[in-house]
Amino acid sequence: MKSKPESRSGIESERRGSGNVPGIIAAVVIASVGPVFLSTYYIHLASLVFIYIMATSSLRIVYVSGQSSLGHAAFMAIGAYTSAMLAKHLGWNPWCTMPLGAITAMVCGILIGFPFSRLRAIYFSMASLFFGIMVTNMVGLAPELTGSWTGLARIPRLFGYSRIPYYYTILILTLITLLVLYRIENSRLGMTLKSVAQSHLAASSKGINEAGIRILALGIGAFFAGLAGGAYAHYAGLISPATFGVMPSILLYVYLLAGGKRSFAGPIVGTGVLYLVPYIMGDFKGYAPYFQAGVIVAVTFLVPDGMTSLFGRAASRIREVRKRLEASRYAS
Repeated sequence: MKSKPESRSGIESERRGSGNVPGIIAAVVIASVGPVFLSTYYIHLASLVFIYIMATSSLRIVYVSGQSSLGHAAFMAIGAYTSAMLAKHLGWNPWCTMPLGAITAMVCGILIGFPFSRLRAIYFSMASLFFGIMVTNMVGLAPELTGSWTGLARIPRLFGYSRIPYYYTILILTLITLLVLYRIENSRLGMTLKSVAQSHLAASSKGINEAGIRILALGIGAFFAGLAGGAYAHYAGLISPATFGVMPSILLYVYLLAGGKRSFAGPIVGTGVLYLVPYIMGDFKGYAPYFQAGVIVAVTFLVPDGMTSLFGRAASRIREVRKRLEASRYAS
């Protein structure tokens, strides 16, 4: 009996998915032994990259539902300031305040999701941008609590001043974030999110609560963004509104675009490459924004699916070469 085309395609997609497992395991192993070979400075940079991978990946779950947020760093600010203020002013344990900060960010995401859920495309993007500006401005209204525009300093730390414990803690948080988001995206909920993004009218005609799904996606993204913000606050020991302002929000979206919006690995690749640009350029780091803008323009015109699509193109090209070699071998 011949197999059905649906089952055959399912097997092929499963094989392609399992083919990524060795690469994922290799990446985790390399990251785990990183402090053995890296200096303190590069351990610090790697920790920051992990934090922003969490933030960019949390932004992608909002994109999967069909929305483009330009104020996503505001949820990082909510998580960071909530965790930092509870730990500093009330003396709570930072290990407890970080999840509370993430939950607070999620609640805020759900609350603003109700009025924002009916907005689409550029209207949602502009509303999210104004929300981000509002959050950073509100920080400046309570200088006794937030430190206002000068920043909140002397935030209680998770460990001492050794960067290695922070490296592994942030790495574990990043892996947990990626695992949860991957499971969500490849679950029935993820399929529902993608169906709403593809056609909200068709999804609504099938009984899907479009507004509820968008609110849920925003709440999930806000939770992990708040977790990233809390990790940053207790790692850096100093936060200010500029840390989570308009430009950081735009950069998160730039990382997502450059890496690839359609690929789960897009935020990882985009953040890993573009976040390090100012540090690599050294004395020319003032030109880093122009370089990042150039990368976005090049990706938009040359690789619209992002840098992750280059791996797929390379793999397909290798398969074509192998097929031609096999065909010529059989012909001879």
